[in-house]
Amino acid sequence: MLLQQITDWDDAYANGVNIPAGDEYPGKWTALAERFRAEANAELDIAYGPAERNRVDLFHPETASRGLVVFVHGGYWRTFDKSYWSHLAAGPLAHGFTVAMPSYSLCPAVRIGEIVEEVGAAITTVAGRFEGTIRLTGHSAGGHLVTRMLCRNTPLDAAVLDRIGRTVSISGVHDLRPLIKTAMNETLRIDRMEALKESPALLEPVGDTRLVCWVGAGERAEFIRQNALLASMWKGLGAATASIEEPDRHHFNVIESLAEPDHPLTATLCA
Repeated sequence: MLLQQITDWDDAYANGVNIPAGDEYPGKWTALAERFRAEANAELDIAYGPAERNRVDLFHPETASRGLVVFVHGGYWRTFDKSYWSHLAAGPLAHGFTVAMPSYSLCPAVRIGEIVEEVGAAITTVAGRFEGTIRLTGHSAGGHLVTRMLCRNTPLDAAVLDRIGRTVSISGVHDLRPLIKTAMNETLRIDRMEALKESPALLEPVGDTRLVCWVGAGERAEFIRQNALLASMWKGLGAATASIEEPDRHHFNVIESLAEPDHPLTATLCA
């Protein structure tokens, strides 16, 4: 039996340097998002809180809305904002959903627990403007943030929780403890107590949770492990869960499918 142990924690969670031409993706996302916003039926920079980054963009479908999709971006809680991802609204819009994309304050200006509260405020604000079902999805750190909304110590109230029909965590980081061992923790400042309080994999899901954990089969092994971890843990606690590893996808292109109405990822979110 071959025992495996992680010795380089920074490499285990490093995405860009392990993806061919990984440094080109942010520029690509920015261009696609700008082009999409120029043509979309959108309300931009709606305030949901007092902080500078407490802003959310709303994208409206051409027909009457059948519900709300909230997409929360990643970037290890320390980079990016909503402006990079607008084009990913295209898939859910084609299914008749209004799409909300919030920004949030970043580490080290705030702690991860504070970001959780901000995302809860963003979801509550946009949920108050629409009736019907709510679907949550997020990528990487955003996967953590949307699944954190489903934990018993959620910042969401019961009325909003009852409307969440499905959550799709894409390449989510669901256990924060390993990140304590990385150099990026100089910015994140995660300590053991915060990791225990803010890691969905270490918490109990709320009542009728329906969760799909989706990851690219070509991602770093830690993201594949983290993906399966939450689906397994929450299944054992009564949630309805699934764990998907999509072939030929890595950490940066796995989310591109949300722009495609007929892709299985989009269909899973909007089912």
